[in-house]
Amino acid sequence: MLEKLIKAESNPDFIHKLAIAQKEANEAEYWIELLYQSEYLDKQQYESIFQDITEIRKLLTSIIKTSKLKKT
Repeated sequence: MLEKLIKAESNPDFIHKLAIAQKEANEAEYWIELLYQSEYLDKQQYESIFQDITEIRKLLTSIIKTSKLKKT
């Protein structure tokens, strides 16, 4: 299971680790935007990476919500 992968000790610890990953994804989005605005990335590169980050954020949000419903 995913919990073993990130070495969570409990469900709240698992959620906490995912929340950190979510914050990192938010920060990555900021930096990707900055790279695009500075013309380091072209529009195609930006849109591709931005789409990936958006999907990662959605996955993390979904896992966090599901994990909060579990009582283990």
